[in-house]
Amino acid sequence: MLRILLVDDHVLFRKGVAALLASRPDIQVIGEANDGLEAIEVARSTFPDVILMDIGMPNCNGLEATRRIKREMPHIQIVMLTVSDDDQHLFEAIKCGAHGYLLKDLEPHQLYSMIESISRGEAPLSGAIAAKILKEFTQPSQDSNQDPEIIDALTEREINILELVVEGMTNKEIASSLVISENTVKIHLRNILEKLHLQNRIQAAVYAVRQGLVDKNS
Repeated sequence: MLRILLVDDHVLFRKGVAALLASRPDIQVIGEANDGLEAIEVARSTFPDVILMDIGMPNCNGLEATRRIKREMPHIQIVMLTVSDDDQHLFEAIKCGAHGYLLKDLEPHQLYSMIESISRGEAPLSGAIAAKILKEFTQPSQDSNQDPEIIDALTEREINILELVVEGMTNKEIASSLVISENTVKIHLRNILEKLHLQNRIQAAVYAVRQGLVDKNS
């Protein structure tokens, strides 16, 4: 059972999403919030597994709420669910620790699929958003010098897994490619995040390419 908190100042949209999710036996909507400040308070009292977070809200926007929640409750996975495909919002959300970024034009079955991917430790991304991230990978970085200590800290298998994460593979696809179990993939990913001091696989993929740990064009 995945316990979800919905955060959106548009009540009609929020109630619509809640109704959609209520039809799933493996999902429980355990709370709703109208803005970022309320989201923080509800998260403190309910400890959800996942928060679906809008960006543009009064009092405290979704980006600031994400930053504060991840600082206080890092175990909560936050997925932005928004109309904004603005590059600045996207990459700020990743920096704040968002585990995914979805646009509100999703079909219901796509939303279900994206939420299911969260439980597998994957990063739910709308197609257009994934394309933006890949485009960002190709841009030159002024901070692309490799850190020898980080390179030494990562094992060869962890580098291999990072390469496949950058390619957009799911845990199941990575496991199949490397002939290991999905659980082993999850363990490696957890170790990678700990070593790189990052919060999720999106951050790890961006970091790996920007720091030259993997070659996106290989």
